[in-house]
Amino acid sequence: MVGSNLFQRRKHSWPPEEYISRATLQLFDFDSAAPPEHAWRRRLDSHANILKEFSVTFREAIKMVRLGIRLWSYIREEAAYGRKAPIDPFTRESCKPSASQGVPLGGMGSGSISRGFRGEFRQWQIIPGIREASPVMANQFSIFISRDGGNKKYASVLAPGQHEGLGKQDDYGISSWGWNLSGQNSTYHALFPRAWTIYDGEPDPDLKVSCRQISPFIPHNYKDSSLPTAVFVYTLVNTGRERAKVSLLFTWANSVGGISHLSGDHVNEPFTGEDGVSGVLLHHKTAKGNPPVTFAIAACETQNVNVTILPSFGLSQGSCITAKDMWRTMVRDGQFDQGNFCSGPTMPSSVGETLCAAVSASAWVEPHGKCTVAFAVAWSSPQVKFLKGSLYYRRYTKYYGTSERAAHQLVHDALKNYKQWEEEIEKWQNPILHDERLPEWYKFTLFNELYFLVAGGTVWIDSQSPDEHTVNLPRTTRKLEEKNMRVKGRKVDYTERVEHSATFGSNQSDRAVLAGLPCKDELASTEDGNPMDFFHSVSFLDPQNEEDDVGRFLYLEGVEYIMWCTYDVHFYASFALLELFPKIELSIQRDFAKAVLSEDGRKVRFLAEGHWGIRKVRGAVPHDLGTHDPWNEMNAYNIHDTSKWKDLNPKFVLQVYRDFSATGDLAFGVDVWPSIRAAMEYMEQFDRDNDGLIENDGFPDQTYDTWTVHGISAYCGCLWLAALQAAAAMAVQIGDKDFAEWCKATFLKAKPVFEAKLWNGSYFNYDSGASSNSKSIQADQLAGQWYTASSGLPPLFDDGKIRSSLQKIYDFNVMKVRGGRMGAVNGMHPNGKVDETCMQSREIWTGVTYGVAANMILAGMEEQAFTTAEGIFLAGWSEEGYGYWFQTPEAWTIDGHFRSLIYMRPLSIWGMQWALSLPKAIMEAPHINMMDRICSSPMISWPSSNGSGVRIVAHRAGCFGNSSFRCTC
Repeated sequence: MVGSNLFQRRKHSWPPEEYISRATLQLFDFDSAAPPEHAWRRRLDSHANILKEFSVTFREAIKMVRLGIRLWSYIREEAAYGRKAPIDPFTRESCKPSASQGVPLGGMGSGSISRGFRGEFRQWQIIPGIREASPVMANQFSIFISRDGGNKKYASVLAPGQHEGLGKQDDYGISSWGWNLSGQNSTYHALFPRAWTIYDGEPDPDLKVSCRQISPFIPHNYKDSSLPTAVFVYTLVNTGRERAKVSLLFTWANSVGGISHLSGDHVNEPFTGEDGVSGVLLHHKTAKGNPPVTFAIAACETQNVNVTILPSFGLSQGSCITAKDMWRTMVRDGQFDQGNFCSGPTMPSSVGETLCAAVSASAWVEPHGKCTVAFAVAWSSPQVKFLKGSLYYRRYTKYYGTSERAAHQLVHDALKNYKQWEEEIEKWQNPILHDERLPEWYKFTLFNELYFLVAGGTVWIDSQSPDEHTVNLPRTTRKLEEKNMRVKGRKVDYTERVEHSATFGSNQSDRAVLAGLPCKDELASTEDGNPMDFFHSVSFLDPQNEEDDVGRFLYLEGVEYIMWCTYDVHFYASFALLELFPKIELSIQRDFAKAVLSEDGRKVRFLAEGHWGIRKVRGAVPHDLGTHDPWNEMNAYNIHDTSKWKDLNPKFVLQVYRDFSATGDLAFGVDVWPSIRAAMEYMEQFDRDNDGLIENDGFPDQTYDTWTVHGISAYCGCLWLAALQAAAAMAVQIGDKDFAEWCKATFLKAKPVFEAKLWNGSYFNYDSGASSNSKSIQADQLAGQWYTASSGLPPLFDDGKIRSSLQKIYDFNVMKVRGGRMGAVNGMHPNGKVDETCMQSREIWTGVTYGVAANMILAGMEEQAFTTAEGIFLAGWSEEGYGYWFQTPEAWTIDGHFRSLIYMRPLSIWGMQWALSLPKAIMEAPHINMMDRICSSPMISWPSSNGSGVRIVAHRAGCFGNSSFRCTC
């Protein structure tokens, strides 16, 4: 928990009155119109500088030249099949990345659209794995104001006109609009999932305007958080002496980003609905066989607000109604013809033609009066189609059906429910925002880093999907079903392998685990050599309780590294899901538990060494769940053979135990236990000298995949020790006595070896080799201890060693880099110079820095923790920083050059929050050293998985009480 000493910390307070006058704030002090005190802020006239991407040094380039050649060849090969390689460092986006991002729209898993802090809609990711970064500039809010008598008129787009292509003479497109906003008196305030834009007398000096953006990201709400919609609530305050007619305009292009608006066959359709919600449906026919998308833009008519629409206008002179015509109509009348509601669907657009729509909402605002106008946007693309053919329904279709026209109902419900959403969001956020012990920057950065769960290319599908059982099964799965699950000529009936203990009742949540798992040879392939698809065969890992069935969830490693649920990175990011959406976290863990028990024998070339191997080895945790056919074709990553990585399996064990202990979900623990054993048993091969410790193999065989490791390493060795302890604790609670004893014996053998070979008196050396960086100070050296403490387990080492190591990291990796204003550099030599062995050793990893800070909090070093994490805020999020807000990269160099924007790992800031407020299940667990309570035989051998296998002997009532910690001798 946070100590009282934090009361004395410098807070980076951002009082809103520094950005908005106090008088204006008081005018908006109703109906959530005023921006919160704790928010990230920017003025709209702030310069959005172009971001600088990192480059490798000459020495690094020489080392990687063979990899580069193989990678280039692989990228071209994938392109020949119409596919994008998951990692492509050679292709640059046409839109250069800039410091322009803001809070994204919508819930999780149904596609996303980001919105820059100056108002532009950008970063389109409606189609999984495809990102269109450029803004669609026709998508705008605009305002038209006319005072009594018509003496004063104002018309302006509500965004600064600081974009290429605007201001052309004689243009019939959006350049003809009034881009009159300077942004000097307008500010943006972000507290994900909401954002506020305050126009303090722009463009009308006597009109104050607040626009707040609301998306349904609501922790523990597994329905609304899946909805692809967002609401924009405008609050108007007239400070003048004359009443004003104010018309707000919402324009939208029939586009999914990029040049998709030019592909043709798009149709717009007006609609009127219940409760005064009216607008336009924009039916978009996507290219390349991707599922169609329908957008809905709408406003809510009330007693004071009149809504009109324009179903279509174009951006070129040949259009029937041009953007210029539309703008003139609004300047003149402030509304459109009411007859437009009856116009019916438009003719399909021609190739090269842009089809746009507009919704206007008008109201009279009396002198010193107030008015509220609400708009919404929704999009419906019910099917998810991956490039290799698998088809699924998105999660929201469980509630809204599988028609694209569901956008109509979505936009209606958003306008009716947004106040309830806000109440739930505020109830979640307020305890943290009002905690005076926490630094100001931490509060809003904590929430704003969650942007990734929407904008990080998330896919959330319903469990009942069209290819789950029938027509669109992958070829290998169809063959498996046709062969009735015949493996190596022998029919396998998994239900016969499940043994139920007499102590378990008929309740399905108490079912026993798989008793005798097939051996490795049995799982390798089908009769004809095709790989098995365990995701359609091992059903014992699927949740049986409908309330726990939240579908299946994917999120990308990053928008530049297109791999789903990359597990070595999920290790850091998963704290956010566990804290906010624990059922999703357990669903992902079940997917990986299935994957551990599967094998895919197809050959893959690993590009770093040029060697060939098989795609997925049984017992190995996959690096990821795939790219073009997730769940069915795992390990899209092919730089190294990740079946030889040393961190993935321990990370799986640690995450499962943390989730098991935090949620108290017995059914989950029972279900995944066979995979835990398989993952631990798999690691035996890497203990070359039988000292209990795993050894690294002289290549980058862990998440730092350019940083070579020799012998025993601090990072992987510490993870292994932690996994042994976690597996032992879980074995006791599950009732697997023999395995608990083996884990204890191995731990007691390995720990003194680890300390003897790596502890140097103040920290643990990088590895036990003799290379130039073997004594480097690695920021992440105590990752295993982080998880041990996060799970309520006893520390791996004595407190003196833990605090000494963390203090060394703080003094060297943090404070010797720009005075602590950059985060923690990955590697630092003991002489105070950055380790430049490879590009990753000299990088600062944002997510690792947050993880190190979480570790410090758990060790009682709060002051050092917040200073360490503050470096990420200062370099990435502050006004003086490099501009990485809402696109936090994986890494930056000491000069601020980024690598891989919009990346998963920085979600680990929620590891800090986890450390600050450990859940009740962990806080109240019996404080007994599990290793001391396990009696192991003097010469314990590796427990065999053959024969009867794992038998559940735990009683349901004893799994989480004191009785589970009794001596198992």
